[in-house]
Amino acid sequence: MQTTRLVIVGGVAAGPKAAARARRCDPRAEITILEQGEFISFAGCGLPYFIGGQIAEARELMCTPVGVVRDEAFFRNVKDIRVLTRTRAVAIDRAAKTVTARRLDSGEQIVLPYDRLVLATGSRPVRLDLPGVDLPGVYTLRGIPDALAIREALAGVTDVVVIGAGLIGLEVVDALLAVRQTRQLNVTLLERLAHPLPVLLDPEMGALVARFLKAAGVNFLPAREVRRLEGQGRVERVVTDREEIPAQLVVVGVGVRPETELAQAAGLALGPTGAIAVNEYLQTSDPDIYAGGDCVENVHLVSGQKVYLPLGSTANRHGRVIGDNIAGGRDLFPGVVGTAILKLGTLNVGRTGLTVEEARRAGFDPVSVLCAGPDRAHYHPESKPLVVKLIADRATRRLLGAQVLGAGAADKRLDVAAAALTAGFTVDRLATVDLAYAPPYATALDILTHAANTLRNKLDGRARGVSPREVRERLARGEDFVLLDVRTPKELEEARLDLPNVTWIPLGQLRSRAGELPRDKKIITFCKVSLRGYEAQLILDAEGFADVGFMEGGLAAWV
Repeated sequence: MQTTRLVIVGGVAAGPKAAARARRCDPRAEITILEQGEFISFAGCGLPYFIGGQIAEARELMCTPVGVVRDEAFFRNVKDIRVLTRTRAVAIDRAAKTVTARRLDSGEQIVLPYDRLVLATGSRPVRLDLPGVDLPGVYTLRGIPDALAIREALAGVTDVVVIGAGLIGLEVVDALLAVRQTRQLNVTLLERLAHPLPVLLDPEMGALVARFLKAAGVNFLPAREVRRLEGQGRVERVVTDREEIPAQLVVVGVGVRPETELAQAAGLALGPTGAIAVNEYLQTSDPDIYAGGDCVENVHLVSGQKVYLPLGSTANRHGRVIGDNIAGGRDLFPGVVGTAILKLGTLNVGRTGLTVEEARRAGFDPVSVLCAGPDRAHYHPESKPLVVKLIADRATRRLLGAQVLGAGAADKRLDVAAAALTAGFTVDRLATVDLAYAPPYATALDILTHAANTLRNKLDGRARGVSPREVRERLARGEDFVLLDVRTPKELEEARLDLPNVTWIPLGQLRSRAGELPRDKKIITFCKVSLRGYEAQLILDAEGFADVGFMEGGLAAWV
């Protein structure tokens, strides 16, 4: 039988995964990986944890679970795969079916014939076009050399500025918070938009992240335009449209763009996002060339639209599908729901599906709800708080998105929501999922179930939730309404909203004291998480009050 020649350009995530899967499917194939960097098959998502010191050595990011380094020798001896590091693919001849590559150390050019070619060229950090961005002490975070340089530079500085409050920026901040546990470090985070994670989260959830950053001692400055970086021989300050910030080290994390130059030069089609266009088999416009990872776009399973969502998890799933297909299979990659999660100190933050604004742009009529509560039985000593936001389409009740944050186990709720989105669940179906329960793991009705039921009640008109953001906007406009606090006296001593329009009546006294409330004003009830706030709304409804709602998430979601 003729040996199939497989050439893979890119040796970090999707490329090695495709190669390893292809080898399992075709033991006779001739497989070559070209990687322009020095390191291959490393855990790029672990780089912030190396910077923060949670991972002691960079070597750990390149090892198998049993400690074997995934280098050229490993792929040659264990996988029978040839790996050429420090080798850049410079041209593709689709007619001749060859790849021309250059050895970066020697300048030697080599030509590799292929039967099937894989492009896993990844992404590159967005570079700020600003004066001073090339000063020593200014970094982006893409690979192991970047992480090594940042970690070494951190040893001698006290003032660090991170530009960009997206995933990369906040993961770097998490690393800096870990470093700050052992020594003084002043951390400033700059963001051009109004709240952290502006692409992933809706404003009220982003505001909760900002609240955490402030409590953690991070100088978070939103709505800032960086004008320039200054210093004599090395970065010393960052100048924005409002201030100058001392900076001995700057990390720029304002996003990434797909590496498509090789594909474009070969005449392969790009999609509307600017990334390489692929079909459900991850084939490009040339059926003998496949592509995966951060260089390609995906189909969003909720909106049906093409999206660019570069994530390590997606790259590895791409790699497996490609590996099957280049070895003769016909595996499918249907798309993504945009699931992402990160750790920020003691806060867990994640999202899946669409935000409210994304849902609106996709043609849905989104209805959302905030729900706060414990991640396990409230009496269990390991119980921690969570805030969940669910979004559904008003007409079809289809689940559109979920956002989760808090000190509790956000990941399991996010994963359930991601599965529900992939399956096309309505919010009613989500509320009936038979989730695992025991006090160390969840409440009898999980917080995700509570959120789904609250959203069902809102869609049915029973629950008239008002988001904390809307309450703040009403206050800013000077509207005359009553904020009704129905918590216990002990809770009131522990924390209170110091606002002139707050009235306090404990829930147990509300029926007998309802006459103390005005009937000609809007009343918004609240408690710690607003479960009692909803009960208070129902009590006042029964007492004949015409305009009553409850503040979603209660004080747990208040900023």
